[in-house]
Amino acid sequence: MSEWIKHWKSWASARWPNPGEQPVWQNNYWDRQLRSGEHYQTRWQYVRNNPVRHGLVVRPEEWPFQGDPTRLQFCDR
Repeated sequence: MSEWIKHWKSWASARWPNPGEQPVWQNNYWDRQLRSGEHYQTRWQYVRNNPVRHGLVVRPEEWPFQGDPTRLQFCDR
């Protein structure tokens, strides 16, 4: 996984529109495995609230750059 992340960061950085903003990435990453639909919803709400936590908007719905997450199917065993 770390080699793939390194490759992807390199590829994206080479195409970054403002070269003066380099580096764009932190030195590390934290991978997470989503184990259930509930865990997925919890993580999505966390990401969705990032602009609120950083004081950029009052409510997540106000953030103009939010996307629609890919709906994942989980098999709870």
